[in-house]
Amino acid sequence: MPNSVKHPRRLMTIFALVLLPVGAIAAMTTANQSDGTQPCEIKATPAAGMVILDALVHVDKPVGGTYTFHVEKSGDGGSSTINQSGDFDATAGHSAILSSVSLDSKGTAYKATLDVVIEDKSFSCTKQIGGN
Repeated sequence: MPNSVKHPRRLMTIFALVLLPVGAIAAMTTANQSDGTQPCEIKATPAAGMVILDALVHVDKPVGGTYTFHVEKSGDGGSSTINQSGDFDATAGHSAILSSVSLDSKGTAYKATLDVVIEDKSFSCTKQIGGN
């Protein structure tokens, strides 16, 4: 029988030392995703038979990052897909408009998704009007 099995306390200590960092990383990842602070937003504003979708980011310190704004539209006038992406720099305490899309609002359904990466953390926001 190997020595590690003869000494169950040593084996448990080794498991604890190996699993402790894994558990700590998992806890930090969960905390970052569920801490309630979502820096991204998709704002829909009606305007004269149109709807304007603004992709926004809200930050409490100056940061830079990347974004992807994906909009799928379907309705009486057909369907379209719009993809916009790029880099951004945001100022603390201000909302930054990353992208804007104007769509016909009559008989239209849309789904917009904003993916933002800030300091190696990913955030995603979705807004859907009409459709399923």
